[in-house]
Amino acid sequence: MIIEKHYRDAFEGTDLEQALSKLGVGKLIVTGVQTDMCIRSTVHGGLVRGYDVTLASDAHTTEDMTRWGAPPPASVIAHTNLYWSNQRAPGRAGGIVAGKDVDFGLFAG
Repeated sequence: MIIEKHYRDAFEGTDLEQALSKLGVGKLIVTGVQTDMCIRSTVHGGLVRGYDVTLASDAHTTEDMTRWGAPPPASVIAHTNLYWSNQRAPGRAGGIVAGKDVDFGLFAG
């Protein structure tokens, strides 16, 4: 399945939520780029839509935007991992896990 997106949050303006619902998905593992834009927007988008959202802590990255005043990429990634590690909302949770520790069996059913 390919979901084409046009906004930072992969849920915005797409049929991602409908596709996940049809498949009975309630838990997400997020990886990708760009940590400070698409990743942050999508993990929050998933959480507010009722999903448990796990961020693979070593499977997201960002570009160096220090010349525009942003922190170095390693700091952006570390900060995102820090705040997402304890993200919670009623009936759902965020969290982080190293890529090598992802157990897709935990996400079944």
